[in-house]
This record gives sequence, structure tokens and C-alpha cells, in this order.
Amino acid sequence: MPGAPVPPPAETAARLERQIGALATAAVARMETLPWYGAMAAEDRSWVNLVAQAGIAAFVEWFRNPRTDRAISVDVFGTAPRELARAVTLQQTVELVRVTIAVVEEGIEQLGSPADRALLREAVLQYSREVAFAAAQVYAQAAEARGAWDARLEALVVDALLRAEADEAVRSRAAALGWRATDAALAVVGTTPAGEPEAVVDEVHRAARAAGADALAAVQGERLVVILGATADVLDDPRDQVGAGGLTLVRRLSACFGPGPVVVGPVVADLLGAGGSARSALAGLQAAPAWPGAPRPVLAGELLPERALTGDAEARRTLVEGTYAALAAAGPALADTLSAYLEHAGSLEGAARMLFVHPNTVRYRLRRVAELTGYAPAEPRDAFALRLALALGRLAATEGQPPAG
Repeated sequence: MPGAPVPPPAETAARLERQIGALATAAVARMETLPWYGAMAAEDRSWVNLVAQAGIAAFVEWFRNPRTDRAISVDVFGTAPRELARAVTLQQTVELVRVTIAVVEEGIEQLGSPADRALLREAVLQYSREVAFAAAQVYAQAAEARGAWDARLEALVVDALLRAEADEAVRSRAAALGWRATDAALAVVGTTPAGEPEAVVDEVHRAARAAGADALAAVQGERLVVILGATADVLDDPRDQVGAGGLTLVRRLSACFGPGPVVVGPVVADLLGAGGSARSALAGLQAAPAWPGAPRPVLAGELLPERALTGDAEARRTLVEGTYAALAAAGPALADTLSAYLEHAGSLEGAARMLFVHPNTVRYRLRRVAELTGYAPAEPRDAFALRLALALGRLAATEGQPPAG
């Protein structure tokens, strides 16, 4: 730390020391004009006053011994508890320093002899610069510590959601991390990009904020799990639960993931249900290699056939109870027609000959299949899902587990 080239006159230093109390009182009186100071709790105001007094006392000592190596941050900010950095912002600290230094500068005319005033002004200028650097260091260290704690807390929240251990405590922790009371949420998972985990999570937060959404993210080895919160009108869709707005939102975040598939879980009502969305998305991520041509991002619901092949119980149940059961409840004609159509490689005429009906009858029944299941038999991907649903449903019926109808 630079000091005065020569020791200051002893008389000026002694006069300055005698005025510590008066300067501190004047500084506190000046701070009372600041709006944020009056709004603080009494305990926090007392700590701020102590910091101001310590700052003036440290200046006097520094002026007396300009070559001292003692750290200003210890002299000034070491008197206050670490929690004060949360109660007083960096901008407010700058105002505190400015007010205190202004009080000292205004007293120079009375504190020093005419020959010493220039020396005092130079000392105040140097000291204020050092205090500013010390304040920046204190707040940087506090922000770093708080950031590390927030990252650990965020990872714990995401992990609790994945393990279906979410409760009101998880909601409170998420609120402390900036999660608002949104009315819809979903999970997005993919591979972890290159870089430090903290930088990866920070990039997710920035992208989510830019899109007007809340985000909780955690790097879990080679996978990145993100929980997004937004309004239901942005995310909801009658069929797949993720509308165009939701997909646009996810696409903006896709750049935060590493190479490979990015899978989007279904929309849920709130944060506490996001674990189910995340588990669906993770099951989709596991099954995604079976569909090399999958879009990025891809909905977990679009990967139901591949998920069922990996043994995902939820996907199998959805295909049986949501697809096969709908066909079974409509009577055997639709399931038989669908089977014939699939067996004849999508030929209306071949299916009609097998069933001894007119091709138009086959066409009508296939339209009914699409209406009941949401899958169009003429589409290759949908035909794959329908074929698998028929197989799983028949197996379930054979095992004595009739599908819900």
C-alpha cells in the first residue's frame, strides 16, 4: 500500500487523533440523511456506525504510520460481522465510505496547519482509494462464499426432487435461490458441456432469466438436470403438455447442454411435482440413443416406445393404459384393423382383404384409432408406438392384468 513519502508532522497527527470522536459523530450524523440507513434495523445501524468509526480511526493510524503493512480491510471491515454484507449492499457501502471521507475532508481546514493541509488531502485521497479496494475485496469474498453455498443448496434441491423427497422445506430452499411461485414446471436433461460445473449452472441461469423463466440446475457427473418454471399458458398443450412457447423456451436453453439429445419432461403443476417430470426426462435420455433421428430437444413422451424397450415401467404403463386400453374399450374391430394394417406394411388394400371389408372401412377405422390414441397409423413413428402398445397390452391381458378401460 503506498504511503506518504515522509512521516507526517507529529503535531498534525496528534491533533487528528484528538478529533476521532468528533469526526465519527459527524459521520454518523451525515449518514442519518441517507434513506437506506434509516430503514435499517437498529442492530445493523450500530454495526454501520462501528465500521465508520473504525474507518476514521484506521485513517488516523495510517496517517501516523504511512508505511505500515497492516491490511485496511482488517482495520475497517473486520469489526463487523460477516452477515452485515447481506444487510448492506456494495452500493450502500460506497455511500458510507463517501460520506465518511467527505466528513474528514471538510475537517482538514481545522485539523491541519496551512503547511500540512496538502499532505492531509493527499493522505485522504490515498486512503479512500485503499478503502474502496478493501470494500470490493470484502464483497467479492462474501459473494464467492454465498455463491458456493447457493450452488450446494441448489444441487441438494434438485437431488431431492429426483429422489421424490420433495416437501415444503424444498420449496422454501428453492425460494431462497430465487424460485418464484410459478404455476407450471418441467425438467430438461442432457449431457454436461465442457467447463466448470459452476460456470455451466451460471450459464443456465443467465439463459433462463433472458427467457423470463426460473431455473434450478445441477451438474450430476455427465448429465445436466434443469428444472424450469414458467406460467402454464407458456408451457401447456392439450396433447403433449409442452406447447410451442415451452419448446421455444427449451430451445433457447439447449445451447447450455453438451452434445447429444436434450430431453424435455412433461409439464407439472408446481415445483414439488418436478421430480416426476425429471424422472421421465432421464428415462428418455437413457432411451434416446435408440432413436438417432430424434429432434433436439425431444419430448420424453415422444420417446415412449424406446423407453418401454429399456424397461421403463412408466412408459409401458402409459402405452398400455393410455393407448391399448382405449382401443380395447372401443371393441375388437379397431385393434384387429390396426393389427392387419401394420402386418401388411401400411397397405389399406391388404388389410381390407385380410379382414374381408372395404378399404374405406379400414380407412375409417384407422381414423378412429388416431382420434382415440393420438397416434396416426400412417406415420412411421406413430405406427411403431402403436405396434408396441398392442404387444404390451396383449401381454398384460395374457398375464391376467386387464388394462384400465
